[in-house]
Amino acid sequence: MNNKFFQFLGLTKKAGKLIEGYNQCEEALSHGRGTLIILSEESAVNTKDKFKRLASRNVIPLIEGVSNEILGKCLGRAEINVLCVSDKKMTNKLLSLWNEMNKSVESIENTESIESVESKENNE
Repeated sequence: MNNKFFQFLGLTKKAGKLIEGYNQCEEALSHGRGTLIILSEESAVNTKDKFKRLASRNVIPLIEGVSNEILGKCLGRAEINVLCVSDKKMTNKLLSLWNEMNKSVESIENTESIESVESKENNE
């Protein structure tokens, strides 16, 4: 795993600032201990809806769309669907790395689409 976001997520776990699993995350959020929610793309619809409501109610950022196997791998597990971070500074760093990672993916996709349009124009 050479992605900085996933490396920092592993570091967050080692620091004891990561809550893993549906029930533990739900309990932490109900006691106001959560600062970031991460949901896998394989999470059930009801699970996603519930944690989106909790994020909205508690004004907590939510990240979703990562494979449960990738999340699990960076944490030393087979797979995981629900994670919650309990430290504000680590949350800020994770969000920064997430945005940086997605910005680079978007720029690659935009470059590829521009190249495909240019090649179509050259063929005409």
